[in-house]
Amino acid sequence: MAFGSGETDPSQSPGGGSQARTAPLNQVTFSRRELDRILDLYGRKVAAGEWRDYAIDFLKDRAVFSVFRRTSEVPLYRIEKNPKLARRQGAYSVISATGLIVRRGHELDRVLRSIDVSLSLVAN
Repeated sequence: MAFGSGETDPSQSPGGGSQARTAPLNQVTFSRRELDRILDLYGRKVAAGEWRDYAIDFLKDRAVFSVFRRTSEVPLYRIEKNPKLARRQGAYSVISATGLIVRRGHELDRVLRSIDVSLSLVAN
């Protein structure tokens, strides 16, 4: 098929095809392990009927995973990764809908435990 001047074959476009997409160098993202842990918690909360929607934002200074009870509301919690705070308070934090920092720390699992309240049986 012949293409006119200025037209190119869509299969030859530089952005498409089998090339893997990577994040820009100046963008903070969650690793696969971090995202697996967050989505595991999210799945259990959805199954329990507590959460219904989520959003992920990758910004220059932090990555944010927001969870919603309803799509039209403000997020119940924001799980943030801010590498600039890694040596001080810790890179991970859970922030409530009111802006209160629920927990901050160096390990994602410990930070997520603050919102992953599961029932425990007390043995006599």
